[in-house]
Amino acid sequence: MLSLNNIKKKASTWLGEEFNEETRKEVREMLDNDEKKLIDAFYQDLEFGTGGLRGIMGAGTNRMNIYTLGMATQGLANYIIKQFGNKGIRVAIAYDCRNNSHYFAETTTDIFTANGFDVYLFESLRPTPELSFAIRHYKCHSGVVITASHNPPEYNGYKVYWNDGGQVVAPHDEAIIEEVRKIKSVNDIKFKGDKSKVRMLGKETDDAFLKEMLTISINPELIRKHSDLGIVYTPIHGTGIKLVPPALRLFGFRNIITVAEQEQPDGNFPTVKSPNPEDPEALKLAIETAIRNGSDIVMATDPDADRLGIAVKNKEGDFIMLNGNQTCVLLIYYILSQYKEKNKYLGNEYILKTIVTTDLLDKIAEKYNVECFNLLTGFKFFAELIRMLEGKKKFIGGGEESYGFLPGDYVRDKDAVASCALVAEAAAWAKSRGKTLFDILIDIYLEFGLYNEKLVNIVRKGAKGANEIKEMMRNYRSNPPKKINNNNVLRISDYETLTTTDCLTGEKTGIKLQKSNVLQFFLEDGSKISIRPSGTEPKIKFYFSVNTKLESASAYDDTMKLLDERIEGIINDMKLK
Repeated sequence: MLSLNNIKKKASTWLGEEFNEETRKEVREMLDNDEKKLIDAFYQDLEFGTGGLRGIMGAGTNRMNIYTLGMATQGLANYIIKQFGNKGIRVAIAYDCRNNSHYFAETTTDIFTANGFDVYLFESLRPTPELSFAIRHYKCHSGVVITASHNPPEYNGYKVYWNDGGQVVAPHDEAIIEEVRKIKSVNDIKFKGDKSKVRMLGKETDDAFLKEMLTISINPELIRKHSDLGIVYTPIHGTGIKLVPPALRLFGFRNIITVAEQEQPDGNFPTVKSPNPEDPEALKLAIETAIRNGSDIVMATDPDADRLGIAVKNKEGDFIMLNGNQTCVLLIYYILSQYKEKNKYLGNEYILKTIVTTDLLDKIAEKYNVECFNLLTGFKFFAELIRMLEGKKKFIGGGEESYGFLPGDYVRDKDAVASCALVAEAAAWAKSRGKTLFDILIDIYLEFGLYNEKLVNIVRKGAKGANEIKEMMRNYRSNPPKKINNNNVLRISDYETLTTTDCLTGEKTGIKLQKSNVLQFFLEDGSKISIRPSGTEPKIKFYFSVNTKLESASAYDDTMKLLDERIEGIINDMKLK
């Protein structure tokens, strides 16, 4: 970490005339009055993580502003030219509802066009999956979406995509960072754009996206019979309002209610503490609306509409939120079981999940003789494998515990728009069998075992926090636990060294994935603990997975309670409270 003196020198360079007055004023204020804020704003440069560039908005090298965004864009432009030459380059740009998103998108557009690129810019806010689609549809070389996903209002971000429609992966990610580092001054950024090189995207692109999305439907005849399925949807002030209701209507659903208080895009997210569909508070208004209207299912998408949270009715008829693992299990089970029922299998199908997503998906895939690949966290790795297997194997669905799912390969990032439509179709299928999605979930648990997962986030902000997170990972590696919650640790997988160690024999086996700062502990009772620092937020994540046999549907609540206690025992033993 830089010394305070060097941080002040670094900050002082932002007082030059090349920076606008608003920026200079903010930097002066930090230099004069707020040492802590100064350190956090300048102690490092924003870099690409699992989701690209993301940070708190404001002045500074560690903040999201037109200068850090500008350096990233100029570096990206230089790299694109190195890869493809400087003639006929096309890039697509989308943005979400956040404060400054439109401004950042226009700045990005100006820089790309100043570098001679043709830019396909959405005329207004659009979901992230549509940006991925647009790159492929218009045969772009790259693309950018301005979003901080489900982060709090003070954040914004910048996700970079490659010509396959997926987020950048190795070697491009590090190579882009290298090009960005070569930009030593804001004077190196070409800010003066060329409006003649901008093509605006709107309804035509929306229609093409929705037409492609319709191909994921497996049971359109069931939708016709149950078109009155009661759906309540909230975009939580985000981009989902643009495409989710039209997608549901296109599938054939007619009884759709949107939450009036959350329909309007608003970067301040006035009705929620956090615009995150994982948060029960974010679905509160939607559930209240569903109860008033006697609806069957509740859906919520995050600001850029790549994550989906749902609530379904339990045995008592009360709405309960499903976690990301449960939604993923339901969708994969629906796809695989219906592929079999409809004789759609060709024998080369596969699904995708991450190493921290429920292992129940592996069991379901095994039953249907479908290959299941376990990948590192981040849908960019999904896109990479789909690209590698294109023409050889058929991707039919995949997801992760963090509320992301992808049901088709025409998009190469998680897609909450298509997932909303597929969840509704699965609910109609359940209804045709006299069941709810919750009933289907219980059926799955009875067949494959009851799995319970929990995520604990330990937040450590700023420079000090980043060091604390590094130290925690160092400690777990140098002094791994032999027992957790009175259960022996049987195996340890370290994705930094790409080795799995058998704790009884000391035998080591290789892991065939890219290196990543992730540790996993496997216990003798079948529990699994995964630990990884977030690539996009100042936190370290602990994933807990436990399982047991479910003897009967009536035993669900009691058995789940026992699994909850097992997780709590692990958390207490690891001193994470």
